[in-house]
Amino acid sequence: MIRVKYLIPTLFLAVAFGVSAQKTTRVNAIKANDYGVVYSLPKTSFEITLLVKKTTYRKGEFYPYAQRYLGIEKPITEDKIVYTLEDISIVNRGIPDKNNSFMVAFRPKSLEPFVHLREDGVIVTINANPESETVEELKIPQGLPPSVNPRNYLSQETLMAGSTARQAELVARQIFGLRSSRTDILTGEAENMPPDGNAYKVVMDEINRQEKALTELFTGSEQAEYFTHSYTVVPDERDIDRRVVARFSEKLGPVDADNLAGEAIYLSLVNKTPKVEMQLSERDLKRLENKLSDGIVYNVPGKAMLNIEFRNRTLANKEVDVVQYGTQDVLVRRMFDNTKQPIKVYFYPELGAIKQIIQ
Repeated sequence: MIRVKYLIPTLFLAVAFGVSAQKTTRVNAIKANDYGVVYSLPKTSFEITLLVKKTTYRKGEFYPYAQRYLGIEKPITEDKIVYTLEDISIVNRGIPDKNNSFMVAFRPKSLEPFVHLREDGVIVTINANPESETVEELKIPQGLPPSVNPRNYLSQETLMAGSTARQAELVARQIFGLRSSRTDILTGEAENMPPDGNAYKVVMDEINRQEKALTELFTGSEQAEYFTHSYTVVPDERDIDRRVVARFSEKLGPVDADNLAGEAIYLSLVNKTPKVEMQLSERDLKRLENKLSDGIVYNVPGKAMLNIEFRNRTLANKEVDVVQYGTQDVLVRRMFDNTKQPIKVYFYPELGAIKQIIQ
């Protein structure tokens, strides 16, 4: 038998990184369930994920002496936490549409028909095992770890000094001593040179670690960490014009849309699929109802432009698929009456649209 593949045009399933797979369940159409399987079609929701950097600044104990002893012009002079919006991702996630649940009914003589459903009931395949999904995860950058406690490296003389100014002077001398030791090792003039490459690395790393910790007593320290925060938007059949979906504050980070402590993040969604107005007679409407009730209903998503703005800057501008802007169609039941070689149907689970038909 010749196997023919019907390739469906590629859809914009994921706008950005971050697609997660759901487990599926095989449901057989057998006599016990009247050869019928109930399934749901999804509707579009957009999961908007913000990648946020949290930077913690700590002033150094000797910051007033940074210019005098080390020539540092702009040390950190106050403790503070600053949040910055580093990146944004948008993922098209299909959620079950409670108004679009159907039963796919097979004829008793069909060859062992079955359907794969997601855990939430959304249809994935007919007469075929689901294809393995490539799961992509949002990559969170590695932050800057907390600084080493500089007091671990202070000399006894520094600890016993009677004033902060005197302590700062002694620590500055210690920093210059470390720099001199490093230079001597690099030039081969040190009295006790490391015996091999491993020892060289250990010694240099320790000198750098001590210098950095002591210098931060003047410059201050900086620690950075990254995290994500997500919001969900479920459009209806209408366009969205600069809806506030979230807010962002440098002092608080991501906050809810109604929290005026943050600046607004706007989302716009414009339907690009021409709407065809059809005047159907009562007879045609009846035929359409019968067609939808006697086959496998699937979604034909519409196209839309999605735009996200923050501080008058465009963060995302993508063409996306939106189920709510599209229509529905039907695979007639007689397609599955073949008793020798069943037709296989693969869906885009996030959209309820047909991906591929194999017969």
